[in-house]
Amino acid sequence: MKCAALLGVPLLLAGCRGPLSALSPAGPVAQDVAGLWWAMLTGAAGLTGMVLALVAMGFGRPRQVREGRWSFGLGVWFPLGVLTLALAGAIWVGERILPHGPALEVRAHARQWSWTFTHEGPDGPVETQGVLHVPAGQPVDVLITAADVIHSFWVPRLGGKMDAIPGRTNRLRIQADRPGTYEGLCAEFCGLDHADMRFDVIAHDPALWPPRLTQAPRP
Repeated sequence: MKCAALLGVPLLLAGCRGPLSALSPAGPVAQDVAGLWWAMLTGAAGLTGMVLALVAMGFGRPRQVREGRWSFGLGVWFPLGVLTLALAGAIWVGERILPHGPALEVRAHARQWSWTFTHEGPDGPVETQGVLHVPAGQPVDVLITAADVIHSFWVPRLGGKMDAIPGRTNRLRIQADRPGTYEGLCAEFCGLDHADMRFDVIAHDPALWPPRLTQAPRP
């Protein structure tokens, strides 16, 4: 049984990696989100361990216990402490990932079932279909809109996610530490072909920014 559990740990950890894993961050914003996830997992594991220990003790022989320790110490203060720390961490991370300070701006426009991105190129704005271009090593604010229904912009390795709402522009900050290609998707069910609503984010070497992009035909 123990061997099976030990063998299962690497398999579980392997599932935390991949092109769409928020637990494999490639930038400072995504790093904060992943850190919060691990902190909340640790708190949840502590609470679960406490409950399982109490259940196990219930099968033992009767014993004298101090009411204050069980009712207030473990029953109230311990869960309250864990939840307070989780809330404080969530507020702290939420404030850090807000778009403070200057950043490059790009636009993302969602429709069933594709993404159009607008970048400032050397000769003026350029639109691309399904590929967002950003420079590596600097913050980028994505201004997100939608044409029809609610979608959600998400690049798990570069930042949090943000809804794309018709008639409204939402701002989301992302950042890639290194040049490369990162996968993104719509994180809100938006219709029958929702699963195909994917896109790529190409982070370019800052020395080669801005790249010369080809104007995409309008869908």
